[in-house]
Amino acid sequence: MARSDMLERVRSEAEWDVVIIGGGATGLGAAVDAASRGYKTLLLEAYDFAKGTSSRSTKLVHGGVRYLAQGNVPLVRDALHERGLLQRNAPHIAHKLAFVIPLYAWWAGGWYGMGMRVYDLLAGKLGIGSSQIVGFGGAIQRVPTLQRKGLLGGVVYYDGQFDDARLSIALLRTFLDQGGVALNYLPVTGMVKNGDGRVAGVRARDAESGEEFEIAARAVVNATGVYADTLRRMDEPQAKPMLAPSQGIHFVLDRSFLPGDHAIMIPRTDDGRVLFVIPWHNRAVLGTTDTPVADAPIEPRPLEEEISFLLDHANRYLNKPVQRSDVLSTFAGLRPLVKAGNGSTAALSRDHTLVVSRGGLITITGGKWTTYRKMGEDTINKAITVAALPKRPCVTRTLKLRGWQEYRGDDDLALYGADRSALKQVLAEQPGWNELLHPRLPYRTGEVVWAARYEMARTVEDVLSRRTRALLLDARASQAVAPKVAALLAQELGFDDAWQAAQVAAYRSLADGYLLH
Repeated sequence: MARSDMLERVRSEAEWDVVIIGGGATGLGAAVDAASRGYKTLLLEAYDFAKGTSSRSTKLVHGGVRYLAQGNVPLVRDALHERGLLQRNAPHIAHKLAFVIPLYAWWAGGWYGMGMRVYDLLAGKLGIGSSQIVGFGGAIQRVPTLQRKGLLGGVVYYDGQFDDARLSIALLRTFLDQGGVALNYLPVTGMVKNGDGRVAGVRARDAESGEEFEIAARAVVNATGVYADTLRRMDEPQAKPMLAPSQGIHFVLDRSFLPGDHAIMIPRTDDGRVLFVIPWHNRAVLGTTDTPVADAPIEPRPLEEEISFLLDHANRYLNKPVQRSDVLSTFAGLRPLVKAGNGSTAALSRDHTLVVSRGGLITITGGKWTTYRKMGEDTINKAITVAALPKRPCVTRTLKLRGWQEYRGDDDLALYGADRSALKQVLAEQPGWNELLHPRLPYRTGEVVWAARYEMARTVEDVLSRRTRALLLDARASQAVAPKVAALLAQELGFDDAWQAAQVAAYRSLADGYLLH
């Protein structure tokens, strides 16, 4: 369904069962849950799907080793269960990854070895591999670039990995397949209330045309992540803030820093976090930090103290020095942590919180990518109660996501799963569409057309940041191909030369913030 068709649905629909505000992991999960139960569901996103936190994760589907150390067993058990479900429901996007915890102290093997055995047990029938302790040679064989001085061995364990923005698009297309209607670049500007002061819908504006809408809904869900308090104040201007945002940054490096197929998990940094170096799209991703921030810009930028932190820790654990010039791209994301008294953001709960205002606005916030499905289930269960919707059971535990296929492919189009054959037809439509966009990027030119036709991409940034991951894999290479992407989008979507020029300038400016100067 084209964007124009979905706008027409919004104009013509008298009332929706559920309107969900926010097109990140949480909103998409709730939308898929609602539509798959048969509720008439509309999803509205102010920018692009997964524009914020949901495309800036550490790319892991995991139980959370650190939460186990904190004693939060229920959170870890639930997350491990969801990890297993996601690998069943989207094996083309989420898969198993082996990790090595390097051991530099005599006591560490017993301590971490025991902890990872508990981690394995908590996964139960949805476990994906058994941990083991290896000696010096076993650790170096798996991760040749580990710092060897003082290395005694390692603990090997298994967790999940995925592409966060691509999972977002799979969820979006699953939602549309289930009969839902979704619109990006349609920010909500206010709440509609009935005579009793109950939330009865939303006001929204199309960022592309300026057209304004008043949309009636039986249930309204606020799934806007770090912006949840802003939406809550549209309902209750005096609402007290729930969130204490925290920023985390990552570096993307060449694979020479992590040449094998194992990741590294550093179990304790100076500030008590865990740190990861993981293989991803033939690159190495290093992260993350945990820095309290006062505001929540849509494009957060790495702070100098965070950059120094990652460089320092990387150079303690890798025998190949990491310098600023080695960073192909750096990205920052904001965590919507729920306040819990005083203390550092590193200690705040990663569990999700569900609250209903006096006017009936349902806010779901906190949580993490791994538990998106459970968050969606809990949210729609609450919406059924709040809006007196007809009760229907959740079906997402076994719902195969768009593109599902039993075996993950091993080529550059693997993330499309079962849609790969249709994509290849698009790549064959025009000469040059099956050629690489750029020699340093794994994407085909025709993927830009596919993103516009079938994945609701509207801008150069949508394509280079989230439909492909070019911005993260090599920010400079992505800047170089921006004019080609703008021309393809303009041809496909009917935009003019002025639009192209503005898009290229805006994208190059944005991508400049992903480079370390």
